[in-house]
Amino acid sequence: MMGSLASVYERFGDSHSEFECCDTTFRIRVTGVRAGAAVTAARETAESLETQLNAFDAGSAVSQLNRDGGVVNDHVARIVRRGLEYNDRTGGVFDIHQGGVEHDLKAFLRGDSDTPPTEFDTGTVRTNESHVITDAQLDLNGLAKGYIVDRAAEALGGVGRRGFVSGGGDMSPPTGPVAIESPYGDDTPLKVLDTDWYVATSGGYRRSRNGTDHVYDPTTESFGSRHESVTVVARRDCMEADALATTLAALSLSEARELASEWEGLEALVVHGGVFHTTEGFDTHVLDR
Repeated sequence: MMGSLASVYERFGDSHSEFECCDTTFRIRVTGVRAGAAVTAARETAESLETQLNAFDAGSAVSQLNRDGGVVNDHVARIVRRGLEYNDRTGGVFDIHQGGVEHDLKAFLRGDSDTPPTEFDTGTVRTNESHVITDAQLDLNGLAKGYIVDRAAEALGGVGRRGFVSGGGDMSPPTGPVAIESPYGDDTPLKVLDTDWYVATSGGYRRSRNGTDHVYDPTTESFGSRHESVTVVARRDCMEADALATTLAALSLSEARELASEWEGLEALVVHGGVFHTTEGFDTHVLDR
């Protein structure tokens, strides 16, 4: 009898996993048919993609691209094409050509360098199916984590099964209410979301040094998030939520509100100077609004 019950639970139950990936904690939870196998597949997907997309791993496809000026990798090509789309749509604020800046900025934030970077990069990149060619180092970090969440969430799919993937502040559509972390160091969430859209949060409160954080705007050659926190819900996918949360964090309040309000399939919460600024439809994604 015990063996039969174990077999039933394996076929229909609840499973979860928590592990380090992309310099943050990933969490996967699944309920339903073969939940354990689905969690394993999602975790393996995330870890495989991290080895290909980690620009700070010398053996990754992204490092090969930045070192050699070319790589054949379907995942990198997909991310690059999306990055070029966002470069056009944000007027260059979201710019994947800044791999050198990203590398030097991370070195400063880790304490490996005494000063942040002072010069921004220019260059060109093009794709042909899975082949990517560039004459500049690329920064794909503003898309890679969202892409990994998307692909890991795909691995959870199946009849009679539901679940979600969370990678730090980036999340596939949650299966229940989810809290937006406060940037002020307290346990009170900014809002509690109840949404079937993808979620991403950005801000300088997680990684900063001497007033400089991981956010930058190449159009003004400036560093640092302009707001305490930015949370985006996006209909398209987590990669879009990830990219737009980073973009809005780099813009002034008026520019961020304008871009967010004009972007179809996007709602945003910008916390600036302790004041909550939301797009018109954001509260439709909030629990007990």
